[in-house]
Amino acid sequence: MLDIKFVKENINSVLDSVTKRKVKADPKLVIELYDNRNALQQRLDDIRNKKNENANKMKGQLSKEERDALIEEGKELKSKIAVLEIEERELDTQYKSEAMKLPNLIDETVPAGGEADSIELYKVGTIKEFDFKAKDHYELGIDLDILDFESAAAVTGQKFYYLKNEGVMLELALVNFAIKKLYEKGFTPYLTPDLARSNILEGLGFNPRGDETNIYSINGTDLCLIGTAEITIGGLNHNKILNDSELPLKMAGFSHCFRTEAGAAGLSTKGLYRVHQFSKVEMFIICRPSESKDLLEKLREIEEEIFKELEIPYRVLNIAAGDLGNPAYKKYDLEAWMPGRGSYGEITSTSNCTDYQSRRLNIRYKDKDGKNQFVHMLNGTAIAIPRAIISILENFQQKDGTVKIPKALVPFTGFEEIKKK
Repeated sequence: MLDIKFVKENINSVLDSVTKRKVKADPKLVIELYDNRNALQQRLDDIRNKKNENANKMKGQLSKEERDALIEEGKELKSKIAVLEIEERELDTQYKSEAMKLPNLIDETVPAGGEADSIELYKVGTIKEFDFKAKDHYELGIDLDILDFESAAAVTGQKFYYLKNEGVMLELALVNFAIKKLYEKGFTPYLTPDLARSNILEGLGFNPRGDETNIYSINGTDLCLIGTAEITIGGLNHNKILNDSELPLKMAGFSHCFRTEAGAAGLSTKGLYRVHQFSKVEMFIICRPSESKDLLEKLREIEEEIFKELEIPYRVLNIAAGDLGNPAYKKYDLEAWMPGRGSYGEITSTSNCTDYQSRRLNIRYKDKDGKNQFVHMLNGTAIAIPRAIISILENFQQKDGTVKIPKALVPFTGFEEIKKK
């Protein structure tokens, strides 16, 4: 959420962000609703004061006519207050609803345009040239008996899967590899709940309800299945005031992730690439405003370090404004080379959300002058397990149908290759 005073004083910048992101939001309407609500609140306060004055007059010695007139006036004032309080609540709800739609501002280095306009900054690693017909991860997973899509479709539905045999060990190895690395870099590790309240999702900029939601909701409750540990980690300090000495807070969360929209059928979403449930290790940082720019680069560097050690070729993108979520001020994506697609596919992203989420969740810190300030919040994927598995299976496949394990993972798997049964 943007500070309304800032919106008023920087309306052109806010309009520019809305236009570049192509979101349905109207900052001018937000200002109008805010002013109307404040005017109505002032009117209510004036009438309440008159009602108090009326009550005080009733305490004195009065004639019957005077008392009856004051009683009648009191009734009228009470009736007006009741009507205006309903109007005030409705106007306040409308104002907050429209204000929540406003996106964050956009960093000046973010390219304009949509998904196709994101800028490739550089590539890392060498793409392997196979001297045999390479398979995609779907075929490899079935051949090696580590993936089962058919049984999952029968038990749960399309876009779910079973991992089995060495596939299980590979997932756990990736999780432990990432958590160990982040722990050594000073991140506090968490195993988080897979559910969160709707207000926490809304605070972080996710839409838990409605036609455009990507979230599974639990009927009869205000709980939702999370789409990322960003939600449960980000909500940890809801309504808290942190000490300056605690910052930056670096946290790493492992969770299952649930998303209702798994994409249309086709090569780009085949197999594990886009599924309804998966595991992920997420990084999250809460910091002083002066630190967030540099910390975004640190998160990107950690993501790169992970995939360099996994020996996966990748490229780094500066994501265009039209492809940013509402909370993100700036975002980087890492895309791994996936031979089965014959192209790069997203494996991680990291975003600086500045104070957009902290204002909505009311997370502040007491600065060195003793003043309460809103913190900045950043998130970044360490490893999204299914896409890491895709990258490993497809890039490390051998002519005989086996798949080698990246050297960095062998201590965690306990084996060096996945063989045919």
